Amino acid sequence: MTRRQRIAILGSTGSIGVNTLDVVARHPDRFEVFALSAHTRVQALLAQCERHRPRVAVMGSAAHAAELAAAIRQKGLPTEVLHGPAALEAIAGDAAADMVMAAIVGAAGLAPCMAAARAGKRLLLANKEALVVGGAVFMRAVRDGGATLLPIDSEHSAIFQCLPEDASQWAGRVDRVMLTSSGGPFRQTPLADLPRVTAQQACAHPNFVMGRKISVDSATMMNKALEVIEARWLFNLRPEQIEVVIHPQQIIHSMVQFRDTSVLAQLGAPDMRVPIAYGLAWPERVESGASALDFAKLAGLTFEAPSRARFPGLFLSWDALRAPDGTCAVLNAANEVAVAAFLEQRIRFDQIHGVIHATLESVLPSAPASLADLMALDERARGAATVRVGQLTRQKQPQ
Repeated sequence: MTRRQRIAILGSTGSIGVNTLDVVARHPDRFEVFALSAHTRVQALLAQCERHRPRVAVMGSAAHAAELAAAIRQKGLPTEVLHGPAALEAIAGDAAADMVMAAIVGAAGLAPCMAAARAGKRLLLANKEALVVGGAVFMRAVRDGGATLLPIDSEHSAIFQCLPEDASQWAGRVDRVMLTSSGGPFRQTPLADLPRVTAQQACAHPNFVMGRKISVDSATMMNKALEVIEARWLFNLRPEQIEVVIHPQQIIHSMVQFRDTSVLAQLGAPDMRVPIAYGLAWPERVESGASALDFAKLAGLTFEAPSRARFPGLFLSWDALRAPDGTCAVLNAANEVAVAAFLEQRIRFDQIHGVIHATLESVLPSAPASLADLMALDERARGAATVRVGQLTRQKQPQ
């Protein structure tokens, strides 16, 4: 009998982590949970430890870890509790883990992703920033470590599913890829109303239930900008080979056009368990728990081009890819600062792009050659973005 595959889930209390555990629980003969991590959600992680009994659980801080450890002892669970960034890297690279689900949002997920890559894991990548920030440095770690990199974003998983299994054939066959987007909650909102958008409105994604930061990125289409950059590295594409099309129904998750102009698309219900199950079992397929499409009941599928006036951040992705190495890391850091400021009601929704643009103009990156270089650049960009947020915060907000 084949040994069950052991998985470490980084960010297990978020939507990707929860969906991963759902799929894993459907296949107890194939998978077991080795480690789980959360930043601050002690009770949520405790419930997951009760259900899945991992060997290790990691919290973001010592205080949260102490709270979890006390509850773990009280319930008599076998789980060891650790905390902090070093612990995340340790479970990501642990010899006992066969695969790592990287679902920590933001640049904080880069270091454990690098640890998993260097350790040669099957790395299920739901953290866009590992590629957006890491770029060539991260891909070099994947190659040097002999890791298997599998995309979990629904769009990149769709592209991966449409491509030949032999990656050496991609360059000779692929003309371009088309990432689809719902257009978010403000696809048809009058532009004049965008300055009055609230955080609650921005977090109301039309198709998926996601975390607040990712939901705002969807509303600005900065998530798609990050996905353009991610696609460049995942599939070794030139910027001009990547397109974005708005597809509100989100039934087609992305498409690949080949040299003969034929197009392959991956379709499915908007349920993240589908790409998660594909990543867990690849190259096989297993039951995901998602509903099957009923084509007789499907409404029309529509497509439109994204508007630069409505989604200016999206178009920064192609500019950043053509700019000096490190520019994409600056873009990501500025976006994280701007989105946090918007969620804290310090800037308006329509000012997010301005913070990013100003940061790109003020921070000139030198080519990063290591994780330390990337983190230093990330810190510089966050500092510049924070200064710009402060300037905007001091200005009078609309009534």
